[in-house]
Amino acid sequence: MSRMPRFHFAFAVDDLSGAREFYGGLLGCPEGRSDERWVDFDLFGHQIVAHLGTPRERGNAAAGKISNEVDGDHVPVPHFGLILDWDDWHALADRLRVAGVAFVIEPHIRFRGEPGEQATMFFLDPSGNALEFKAFQDEARIFARD
Repeated sequence: MSRMPRFHFAFAVDDLSGAREFYGGLLGCPEGRSDERWVDFDLFGHQIVAHLGTPRERGNAAAGKISNEVDGDHVPVPHFGLILDWDDWHALADRLRVAGVAFVIEPHIRFRGEPGEQATMFFLDPSGNALEFKAFQDEARIFARD
């Protein structure tokens, strides 16, 4: 394979206009195709699709129902996001702070001094979907166990 595969992720939202403002405006994801009930976004080369759904249609998709403790943080499950370059992660964290985003887990370094040391942050989109963006100073350590 000549390049890393791109992922496709579809998720429920309760307001497409809010999704457009959040993903397109705040996160800077270019918009792709759309319809009355869905819109594609380019999330750093990956295709994510916000699908309009009522609370009943969304079922258990709402974030915050479950959390797992990870290095002292209560990580919301489910969540999705990306592993960014170190400098891109810091630039995004700064942009989100300036925009007044309420973080579920503030930007910080997790597993400091351990093999999996990483920068991480969690926040919610307007529909309550949890997102995590993280970065490693050494990408060879992404799956490091020791």
